[in-house]
Amino acid sequence: MDKNIFREYDIRGQYPDQIDEDVAYTVGRSYGSYIQEKLKRNLCGVGRDNRLSSPQLSERLIEGILDSGCNVIDFGLVTTPMYYYACLKTNVIIGVMVTASHNPKDDNGFKFSFDHLGNARGEQVYDFRDYTFKGNFLSGSGNRTEFNPVEYYKNFIAERINMGDRKLKVVLDCGNGTTSLFAKDIYSQFENLDITMICDESDAHFPNHHPDPSVAENNRMLINKVIEIGADIGLGFDGDGDRVGFVDENGEIVQIDKAMIAYIRDINPFVNKKEYLFDVKCGKALEDEIIKLGGKPLCYRTGNSWTRYKVNKEGLPFGGEYSGHMYFTDKWPGLDSGLYNGLRMLEILSKNNKKFSELFEGINTYYNTPELKMHADDEKKFNIVNKVKEYATSKGYKFLDIDGVRVQFDDGWALVRASNTGPNLTVRFEADNKDRLEEIQKEFTAIIDEELKK
Repeated sequence: MDKNIFREYDIRGQYPDQIDEDVAYTVGRSYGSYIQEKLKRNLCGVGRDNRLSSPQLSERLIEGILDSGCNVIDFGLVTTPMYYYACLKTNVIIGVMVTASHNPKDDNGFKFSFDHLGNARGEQVYDFRDYTFKGNFLSGSGNRTEFNPVEYYKNFIAERINMGDRKLKVVLDCGNGTTSLFAKDIYSQFENLDITMICDESDAHFPNHHPDPSVAENNRMLINKVIEIGADIGLGFDGDGDRVGFVDENGEIVQIDKAMIAYIRDINPFVNKKEYLFDVKCGKALEDEIIKLGGKPLCYRTGNSWTRYKVNKEGLPFGGEYSGHMYFTDKWPGLDSGLYNGLRMLEILSKNNKKFSELFEGINTYYNTPELKMHADDEKKFNIVNKVKEYATSKGYKFLDIDGVRVQFDDGWALVRASNTGPNLTVRFEADNKDRLEEIQKEFTAIIDEELKK
């Protein structure tokens, strides 16, 4: 087994080169043994997405868990948020989701948990990795039962969305991912929505575009359809359904840190704890707006496991990260759901007469890049981050190093961090004006380019 498949907050790799049925069985045998030995639990849940390799990997994973003597509730083919909900509904709390989220179609993996605060993260993953490689597993014969959470989840969402009277024309782009199986049915519960679906046939070859709305090019079909039919808003979902992306009525992509402002403005009058979490990739306008609203901004590390952990542990009303994972706890159980979060935005729009683009009036203006990914081998990317940190230190720059290096200037910032989901560096830049943005970007890109050449 390749140790590199154990990442900061999940297991992920290419099928079948890095992850195959034997790996799935070993992970299952290890997971079942681990939770019995270390957590004194003998029951977990398992779900899977619509990837081509997910049925066979899920089956072997479950066999491994059962052979450790641990019991399994099989949730079947579900979105990742449905799996989270099913774990809560059945009170198993913990389990394994077979998915590679938004990774390329030939990838697959496992999101797994050991507590109620979210998926395994950091040292939890690495401790499980070391336990797995020791291979001292339990033996037994666990019981397997099945639970289909779909109708329960559908009703759970309906009970937590209170639409206004305004009629909305909405385009949903499922990217042929797992939400293709459920989105129309869930959204059709709300009579004020005129829904147009695109890329809504479940097809894990992803024939139309890659199911990752955080990448601009993947939204091209959504943008075109919004403009074509004069829609009020377009929503795009990622492969396993835990993230959402937005397109406004003009066909412009609305970055997630901007969308988060609309959410926070909406809930702020109704929550007692006015503290809001965002990751290091988010822009300063979000921080400014939280302060304007009398709230406390909390900048934290990137990663859905970390964000969910922090929001739930601290009892924050809302938190999110730039890639599209967002967590409400005001009337939702603190889990990331692209379908639910999309409906929360429609709920806001349905209760006023503003266009989607007008929800962001009055926010401070900055100039920034989108999230940029630069290919760097897993062995090299962390060294490059360290070089950037050394450079910032030598120049006397202020910086945050909670996740990579975010260099802070009075008139902008630069972020360089190692991706935890692939062989990439993630970089982003922002400044008060275009010239300064270009200057900051050139300064730090030059350092990265020089290191990549070595």
